[in-house]
Amino acid sequence: MAAKRIAQSSINWAQLAERVPPHQKGLFQQFKSKSDHYLRRVMENPEKAPEINWSFYKSRVPVAGMVDEFQKQYSALKIPYPPDTVSSQVDAQEQEIKGEIEKFKRESSARISQYEKQLAHLTSLIPFDKMTMEDFRDAYPEQALDPINRPTFWPHGPEDQPGPHDEASGHH
Repeated sequence: MAAKRIAQSSINWAQLAERVPPHQKGLFQQFKSKSDHYLRRVMENPEKAPEINWSFYKSRVPVAGMVDEFQKQYSALKIPYPPDTVSSQVDAQEQEIKGEIEKFKRESSARISQYEKQLAHLTSLIPFDKMTMEDFRDAYPEQALDPINRPTFWPHGPEDQPGPHDEASGHH
């Protein structure tokens, strides 16, 4: 893998800033500042090391063969680019997170469809201030007063009804 020169930051800082929560804006600004500082330091240096003028040193150094030996050692010196050992881990983590995102999207779509059904039901109802007792009974049969099948005493709350207490549900 050959090393390539970084010409500019590949990060879309504006798009990233939109996703940063308000309580982490300070940390985000510090991170961006460090990144920009690093990029400026990299850009200050040339892409390749300057060439050494060996003939100049050969004419100035009196020890015979010393500059030739240095030149040979310098040209033999190869600094290897560090191997990439974490890209596969990052890619695996990215795929895992993408799977979680897709799962969340599917679950959210299911919830949205349920909520839309509930919303359609609520919008189909008569407004409460225009609703009669019969309309309320038709819309909410489990909550409406039913004096024939389930007679209750005033004020018609579950805690005000005679009978044995059910401690688990709080009803009588």
